This record gives sequence, structure tokens and C-alpha cells, in this order.
Amino acid sequence: QVQLVESGGGLVPPGGSLTLSCAASGFTFSRYAMRWYRQGPGKERELVAAIDSAGSTTTYADSIKGRFTISRDNAKNTVYLEMNSLKPEDTAVYYCRTFALLRDYWGQGTQVTVSS
Repeated sequence: QVQLVESGGGLVPPGGSLTLSCAASGFTFSRYAMRWYRQGPGKERELVAAIDSAGSTTTYADSIKGRFTISRDNAKNTVYLEMNSLKPEDTAVYYCRTFALLRDYWGQGTQVTVSS
């Protein structure tokens, strides 16, 4: 079955960096676009970044543009979110998502807390 497993979250001070990973299984990863979302405390879930199946086209939310980078390794069935210059408002649970095999799949999320 399709599984998306995020990792790499944690506590980081303002200005710090983290790289999240989302390991995918159960489908042909290289055929599908991938997305990172986040949901902060008391906020709606929002799209953070997206990448096409080949890794050649990326899009970003305005709030993180220039600070976050999405990438993928199709040989490892993994999508990444490199986060730099983190701010307290980046505190959220981060999820990866894909539409694969005609269905919508989400990971369980990984917590990122930006605090001194």
C-alpha cells in the first residue's frame, strides 16, 4: 500500500535550519508530483512547496520563498524540504502529500518548532 513517512522535524532556534524528508513506498514515485504542506497552531493547513515528477519544476508559497527548497531523489523514493532562516511563524506540523493511483495520500506529519 502507499505510504508516506516524514522525518527530520525538531526544535530549532530562530535563524536555524532543518531538512525534512518524506520517504515514499507502494507506488512508482518517479511518476508523480509531490507536495509539502504545513499546519501551524490554530491555522489552516497550507501548501508550502511542490515539485513535479522529474524534479525540474518547483513552486513555493510566498511566505517561504527564498528560504525553503524542495527537491527529490527518485532513486531513493524521497522528497526533501530544506528550510533555512527559520522563523517562529514556521512552527507547524509538516506533511507530504501526493495524488497517486487516483487517490490522495498524506503522511503522518513531522513537528517543526522554531523557538529560542
